[in-house]
Amino acid sequence: MTQEEFGDYGGRHVPEPLREPLEQLAEAYDEVSETDEFQTELRALLEEFAGRPTPIYHARNLSERYGAEIYLKREDLLHGGAHKINNVLGQGLLAKKAGRTRLIAETGAGQHGVATAMAGALLDLETEVYMGKKDVQRQEMNVFRMRLMGAEVNEVTRGGEGLADAVDAALEDFAENVDDTHYLVGSVVGPDPFPRMVRDFQSVIGEEAREQFIERTGELPDAAVACVGGGSNAIGLFHAFRDDDVAFYGAEGGGKGADTEKHAAPLAEGTDDVIHGMKTRVIDEDVEVHSVSAGLDYPGVGPEHAMYRAVGRCEYTGITDDEALAAFRELSEAEGIVPALESSHGVARALQLAEESDHETILVNLSGRGDKDMETAAEQFDLS
Repeated sequence: MTQEEFGDYGGRHVPEPLREPLEQLAEAYDEVSETDEFQTELRALLEEFAGRPTPIYHARNLSERYGAEIYLKREDLLHGGAHKINNVLGQGLLAKKAGRTRLIAETGAGQHGVATAMAGALLDLETEVYMGKKDVQRQEMNVFRMRLMGAEVNEVTRGGEGLADAVDAALEDFAENVDDTHYLVGSVVGPDPFPRMVRDFQSVIGEEAREQFIERTGELPDAAVACVGGGSNAIGLFHAFRDDDVAFYGAEGGGKGADTEKHAAPLAEGTDDVIHGMKTRVIDEDVEVHSVSAGLDYPGVGPEHAMYRAVGRCEYTGITDDEALAAFRELSEAEGIVPALESSHGVARALQLAEESDHETILVNLSGRGDKDMETAAEQFDLS
């Protein structure tokens, strides 16, 4: 497949040394991923190691408070605390079958890095993770978890010392070590086949949720909502509903607000451009990429999301830091569920929709739990 799958977006905009390895990866993925053997092994890992299926949860207190029936897809209950494990188990197993002995990955909030370290330990693969210096500082516990499981964490000090810089460093490593290394991309970003490969491994979220919602309510939700950084948890939820009459809403990192030029909302505020091997929506150069949640702190987005925006299939909105923090606290107090700050952006958008729209049922992907964000939250709230 080529960029035509995502309309004008996607493709393989990479230097010559990476073209053949990416073509080999695409062929291996297309050949291996649909075999009964691979699917059986992956299904067993997802159930026995990751803890699938995850339930949907009716947030009754929030529903009563906001006047719409709000349901949460509980990816926060997975091993590692986030949806990231779905993808790393799929890619890790593929790398193992392709004879690779080493995994590399980039990470922002640390959840993908932790999940990659888990897969590396489980599958006995050498693992290195690239992480921007500012993210290392605000996610120290996740750095410790990665190292505890045997992964080497490389602190990236170039550029803005964030997720985009970690991606650059990982791509350089991959280009130099293609013979024995698999670059385990953490979201639906990068050159083909990564966007569709990660989507396929994350689509288990929506497949489960669709079946569960129908079984629970007898119908489909009016709306599906998820946070969007690179966009894997959102595409994972949306994919199963793509042909249904279900409205899609993506919540990006609105940062300090649009008028401050400090945000991470390329779909709502960016332009078309090429970044990290793909054509997609990218934040303008004069904007400082910022979000209170490290996992949304990325200047681009997956090309499938760019296509969804272009054809009007999904509405994307920037959620400010303050709005996300308010939703973080409200879900914690109302339901006893502490979400990741990334997921809090999706919760915030769902609460807005409950107040402002005619949607009677809203399904939110709770993509991760907030353990990793306690220090950040404690700096924001005085609970004494």
